[in-house]
Amino acid sequence: MSATQGLAQVSTLATHSALTAWSFASDFLIVLILLSVFFLFAWYVGRGPLVAVLLAFYAAYALYAMFPYMSYLPTAPALTALLAHIGLYLGLTLAFYIVLRRVVVSDFLYIGIFGLIALSFLGAAFLLALAYHVFPVASVYTFTPAVNILFAPQQYFFWWFVAPAIGLLFLAR
Repeated sequence: MSATQGLAQVSTLATHSALTAWSFASDFLIVLILLSVFFLFAWYVGRGPLVAVLLAFYAAYALYAMFPYMSYLPTAPALTALLAHIGLYLGLTLAFYIVLRRVVVSDFLYIGIFGLIALSFLGAAFLLALAYHVFPVASVYTFTPAVNILFAPQQYFFWWFVAPAIGLLFLAR
């Protein structure tokens, strides 16, 4: 083997490893960004609104799953279909958030900083689980195997789905 071939193999290995590390980090970056958004939302707006958002996710999913006009949503191109489904879900979530925000009163609600971080993570994981199992994300974006292990199995969907509710049960006082 010549020095040029050895250098080419090292370069290929380094490039492949860097790309693999970047794709792994970018998938977990999605979780970190969502976690940060939920955490900052709760920090600046309040804990009550975070609880309202988490509960609105469940109410919106119930209506989204039973939405009778799904056939009217676009199916192609893939990105348009994904954005239509996400837009419908976000619209339903916003409607339920407005209603729940009036009901959830933060005067008697206490969630510590650890609980806030945990609930933010569980909310982010909930959305990522929805992306895997409900929205047509696979046609637009391919997640890394590490994230696939956590979110792709169908039997894990239930646990990621109920995790925010269980978190609220134990962390909100």
